[in-house]
Amino acid sequence: MGHITYGLYRGAASRVSGSMGLIFYNARFALCVSCYAIMSGHSKWSTIKHKKALTDAKRASAFTKLGKAIIVAAREGGGNPYTNFKLKLAMDQARAANMPKENIERAIKKGTGELKDQGEIEEIIYEAFLPLRQVGDSGGIMIIIKTLTDNRNRTVGGIKTVLGKFGGKLGGKGSVIWNFEVSGSEYKPKSIVEADEETKVQYQRLLEELERCEDVQEIYDNL
Repeated sequence: MGHITYGLYRGAASRVSGSMGLIFYNARFALCVSCYAIMSGHSKWSTIKHKKALTDAKRASAFTKLGKAIIVAAREGGGNPYTNFKLKLAMDQARAANMPKENIERAIKKGTGELKDQGEIEEIIYEAFLPLRQVGDSGGIMIIIKTLTDNRNRTVGGIKTVLGKFGGKLGGKGSVIWNFEVSGSEYKPKSIVEADEETKVQYQRLLEELERCEDVQEIYDNL
């Protein structure tokens, strides 16, 4: 049948000055477009799955961080959000992130001791800095990293690794915090530092890496 169809096509084409040839070409083109659409669809689906996996991973990481905040708040002030403002704030943030109700309730019970957790979660503040690239400038971007962790060694190890990757360093107690004043539960710099664009880009990448660490809750700087 393929050979007969081809013969009809060639005969018709000679009688209508190639118009059937154009139709035949368009049919082939449509077939190619269809194939491309199928391949494109497959690629798009793969991308969607990849993005969904990343989104799910980020959501899980966010839930872990929010859960730790609820645990600490409940442990410090009790499990009643009406009398524990810190707990209410943590719960509101969790709900805003669409954290499931059962996860929130489980975190509260862990904080009050109704449910036993694997380890006691504590808040640890780390001080760090990223040297500036300007020649002759001995200063740097001062960084305060608030964490909630049940394993100090894991947390400090992860932070050191990220800092080292971008040329940052972990400082001793009081090495950075002197340049910040506490406002509620936040840290505001007393003075800011100017940095070149290359340093700003590098610091942004550093922040993104730190934010992926599940133990890291908040980051403050003087940039």
